[in-house]
Amino acid sequence: MEKKKMWVASMAVVLASGTLLAACSSKEGNGTGQQAAEVKKDITVSVYDRGNVAQDEGTIENNRWTKWINEKGPANVKFVAIPRTNSQEKINVLFASGSAPDLLFEYAPNIKNPLYDQKQLMPLDSLIENSSVDYKKLLQENPVLKKAGTKADGKLYEFGRLNWVEPIRGLIIRTDWLKKLNLEMPKTTEDLYKVAKAFAEQDPDGNGKKDSYGIALSSSSEATINQIFQASQKWDVKDGQLGINWEQSKDLNAFKKKLYDEGIIDKDFINDKNGAKAKQDFINGKVGIYPFLGVNSTDMILSMIDPLKKNVATATVAYMPYPKSPFGQFIPTLQNPIQMTAVVNATAKNPDAVMKYVDFISRNTTLDTLTNGNEGEHHKVVDGCLEVIDKDKMKKQVSDVTGDMRMLENSGLRFDKCSIPIVKYKSDPRKQEYQDFYQSLRDTYLTFDKPYAELTHSEHMPQPPKELALIQTNADKAISDIWTKALVSGEKYTIDQALKDAKDAWEKAGGKQVEDWYKNWYINEKDKAVLAKDIIEVAKKQDEQYKKLLKELK
Repeated sequence: MEKKKMWVASMAVVLASGTLLAACSSKEGNGTGQQAAEVKKDITVSVYDRGNVAQDEGTIENNRWTKWINEKGPANVKFVAIPRTNSQEKINVLFASGSAPDLLFEYAPNIKNPLYDQKQLMPLDSLIENSSVDYKKLLQENPVLKKAGTKADGKLYEFGRLNWVEPIRGLIIRTDWLKKLNLEMPKTTEDLYKVAKAFAEQDPDGNGKKDSYGIALSSSSEATINQIFQASQKWDVKDGQLGINWEQSKDLNAFKKKLYDEGIIDKDFINDKNGAKAKQDFINGKVGIYPFLGVNSTDMILSMIDPLKKNVATATVAYMPYPKSPFGQFIPTLQNPIQMTAVVNATAKNPDAVMKYVDFISRNTTLDTLTNGNEGEHHKVVDGCLEVIDKDKMKKQVSDVTGDMRMLENSGLRFDKCSIPIVKYKSDPRKQEYQDFYQSLRDTYLTFDKPYAELTHSEHMPQPPKELALIQTNADKAISDIWTKALVSGEKYTIDQALKDAKDAWEKAGGKQVEDWYKNWYINEKDKAVLAKDIIEVAKKQDEQYKKLLKELK
């Protein structure tokens, strides 16, 4: 009996020890199931709030996809909403109060660069080296991402992505009006003026009234015209030196003034701040040439051309190549191929968890779900490509919610045959129309025998120190007001006088300090910066890939 008691006691100790060992093993975890969940660390991550999440889908911080991310991902994520319309103010308040998110997603360099200057951002080199798998591999295979994310101290501070490159500026023109008035597609800026004048004066819509405009000049449309004259950025390189493009600005504003004085444009365009009236005028059949920004070819058909044809059944349109100005003929702004979209707060408590989250959220398997939803619910697979089951449901439950959770998606690396319109819209009766219009967009503007219109994409322009940036902002505002005054003042205020006054305003504001800073930057940093040649290099490679995919489809 005594021996039996001792045996039972011994077994109890052994069993207890085993339970303890098992518990310890569970806490250490081996990367699966519940064990992995127990070692998840807490992080905070920003997400833009565009106000478009349906009420029954939750909020941008708490919805089916934030829950999915927390269930499948490597960290416990608390999402922090940043209003898209005023992100700078919210971000500045969060950093000033010490409550900024660990991982901040933001496009605008003018918001992120001051955070770097204030030492509010964490260098990422050692973090990527020691804690990353996926993003480290991406950098090794695409060193231009490191080039774009590296700051003046030589350290990497930004995560980024490689976008699929498409033109995001251009012009569409009423080709039925060209035909009616026996005109050709404008090839020069002088041609552009003559065609626009004819559209405004020769009754191209045949209603017996002089009520049409030759060209739109509101908001983003004006910026596209600026680009034709190589004047959308004020910097230009001559003889290896960076300087201000006063000559381009003079010719550009002389061109605009002619359009204004002769009634070729809507004289109230200055008050059309967001371009909404100009767009509506085009849709109503009252504008012959519409310079656009940021509308892809399919959206162009659905949002611009379809409504136009509903109002004017006989209307036909085409993309117009940038006409040649006295300064050359250019490729328009392209989608930024090398886009930096995220930074890490210097005070992040669990940077290793942030890095693991970046790996997770940029992984193709993660992005497939966040982009396309669930198979059988949001999409089905047909011939190896995804097909949306219900467009409205897809938009409401997936696209409207996850769009800004995918700011590290490498669309340039994910573009395949399924992305080509004729395949992407294979079940749509208009698939060939979408393909033809997309092909026309590429053929019209991806012409690499012409130079890029700008020094670089605006997101890669350097930002001078705070005091110089303020001088630049104030001077630019004064100069803009001067050009506007010249535009609307008729003969009372000439372009020559405006140029003189603009140069004086620049000097009085302290512009020489700004100019010297940019000149020195270009001399010392141009080889380290992402400039037009880097953008064109990526675009060329992608164009070769696109043509290869098209060939395989045929």
